[in-house]
Amino acid sequence: MLRFAANLTMMYNEVPFLERFAAAAEDGFEAVEYLFPYDFRPEEIAERLQARGLTQALFNLPPGNWAAGERGLACLPGREQEFAQGLEAALPYARATGVKRLHVMAGLEPAGVEPQSLRRTYINNLRLACDRLGELGISVMIEPINRRDMPGYHLNHQAQAHQICAEVQRPNLKVQMDFYHCQIVEGDLASRLRTHFAGIGHIQIAGVPERHEPDCGEVNYPYLLDLLDNLGYAGYVGCEYRPRAGTSAGLGWLRRYRQNHA
Repeated sequence: MLRFAANLTMMYNEVPFLERFAAAAEDGFEAVEYLFPYDFRPEEIAERLQARGLTQALFNLPPGNWAAGERGLACLPGREQEFAQGLEAALPYARATGVKRLHVMAGLEPAGVEPQSLRRTYINNLRLACDRLGELGISVMIEPINRRDMPGYHLNHQAQAHQICAEVQRPNLKVQMDFYHCQIVEGDLASRLRTHFAGIGHIQIAGVPERHEPDCGEVNYPYLLDLLDNLGYAGYVGCEYRPRAGTSAGLGWLRRYRQNHA
């Protein structure tokens, strides 16, 4: 049976961030993920995890100036030093939480920059991140994101991401496959999952197109979750969706999954 991680950036917004760990545990989640922990001390995060017996499944490296619209630094020429500083800033949080997967956001493509320069910068920064985080036994994730939600994002397709992994040539670089983004950009989710399964390091889910619970919208999640299980996926499935109403009230899909697979 699959294991699920609550995304505390999108879920449990009914309570302040540090209270969301307890709320997720009370609903039976074994793990949590979120975008960024950097507004809090590493010890504060670790205390919440330990108090509730939760696993930290994933979080992101610093993305640059998020409030100003930046969505990662990894592909941006001239920002290499800032990327390296962000990498170091994430390490105390990685050590405190015991996380084994960190997502490196590629960034938005600047106007007028040659694609070759973006790719070269991306490759070099990913090698740096893989080598540094590999010392701690941590895998680096890269995630194709749709350009409807994030216009101009550098990485959009599954095959593109796996090609990047092949070029970087680091065993701890994997692809984060978010079925929500993949359905919007490409579709054919089951075939893409089968094709790329060996290179996938983390899975995320949400309903399409509204990004609500996975029991609404155009994607057949019962089928996909069973396929994931049959393929032997051993990681956590990140629930990166915006609840339609209350978070706990919207977890009927998870209760049904657990009942059907007990």
